[in-house]
Amino acid sequence: MPKERVILLSDCQAFYASVEKAAHPEYRDKPVAVGDPTRMNGIVLAACPLAKAKGVTTASRVGEALAKCPELIVIRPRMGTYIKVSLLISEIYRTYTDLVEPYSIDEQFLDVTGSLAYFGGSLQDMIHKIQHHVLLSTGVWTRVGIGSTKVMAKMATDNYAKKMKDGIYELSFDQLETTLWKLPVQDMFMVAARMTKNFWRMGISTIGDIARMELSEFKRRMRTTMGKQSDIQAEYYWQTARGLDPSPVVTGMRHQIKSVGHGKALRWNLYTRHTDIEVVLLELVIEVCQRARRYGYMGSVVSISVLETDGERSNAYERQMTLPEPTSLTHEVAAAAQKLFADNWSGLPIGRLAISLSNLSDDSVIQLTLFDDRVRAYNKERAIDQIKARYGSKALIRASSMLESGVALERAEQIGGHYK
Repeated sequence: MPKERVILLSDCQAFYASVEKAAHPEYRDKPVAVGDPTRMNGIVLAACPLAKAKGVTTASRVGEALAKCPELIVIRPRMGTYIKVSLLISEIYRTYTDLVEPYSIDEQFLDVTGSLAYFGGSLQDMIHKIQHHVLLSTGVWTRVGIGSTKVMAKMATDNYAKKMKDGIYELSFDQLETTLWKLPVQDMFMVAARMTKNFWRMGISTIGDIARMELSEFKRRMRTTMGKQSDIQAEYYWQTARGLDPSPVVTGMRHQIKSVGHGKALRWNLYTRHTDIEVVLLELVIEVCQRARRYGYMGSVVSISVLETDGERSNAYERQMTLPEPTSLTHEVAAAAQKLFADNWSGLPIGRLAISLSNLSDDSVIQLTLFDDRVRAYNKERAIDQIKARYGSKALIRASSMLESGVALERAEQIGGHYK
């Protein structure tokens, strides 16, 4: 039989807040949260343990957090810094194993099966070394879940390691019945509120209820509640409940990109006119097309995702259009996106817009057309891409982005919707 894998899921405790406390030693014994201190209605992205002890929670409103904890120090996020620290932590992990797979900015899988012997064979000692190495280098404390599969390691971290004083917990197959299976079903990996309600309707309240059930019976219940197309979901959740996961820990990008997209949450009361909305629509198309060219792709399907709201009524929808030829030219994608929006907008203010380009193909071969010089158009856009890559995204912008409704200048100062 093959040797059982030893897989870790290392999670950074209150990552953004920990980075800020490391950068500000004067805040060491003070409650700290990361969010925009100028926006009381904005959300808290991270809160240190001292802040959480005062009732401050992640995703709560900044104003609510300050009401619960008046002494709370709210620091504006610096996404560029957090990314740099995350990459540094990745490099630290790679000194212990070459099999490191980022799961998110603050979580990474490590397969230490082959390298454990080089550290004396003691898993606990190895993990303690990793934890203190990261702490001394970055000021960030890590919690580590251990399992023989990635999903076991993840659930060990989320449900147990985060509650342990030393931040370490190992979940093994022979423990499942007395540990994991007793937990409520919403504590299972990838089960959110909507799926929890579906499970409750099936009479399923714990993870063990799924794990002990025959797969055929679980599929039958899933089909009754969620329809005939739920077999794949059923198999996934059944395997997860039993800790089964065939996927290995791998480095680098695992899958070919299937789509390129970009979205923006908007203050709905500012986007009530079609002319203002079109400005943002064009800015999103510009970013999507630029990203597609950077990856070397064209797409033949343009999709828009829209949230309409006036604060009381809401309407969300997605629409798509297949183009005559694959493209990543801004004017071609913009024409399709603008038509999709114009044909489907009800007139309500817009709270969110997103654009995506899918059905991707290699852009090394460009389909010529009778009336447009597409080669010249691509050369022009790639020249603009080079200028932006060298001098920043603000080096060249559309005149429309200088209007009050434009968000491109604001986005140029951000990463992932937050300030650098």
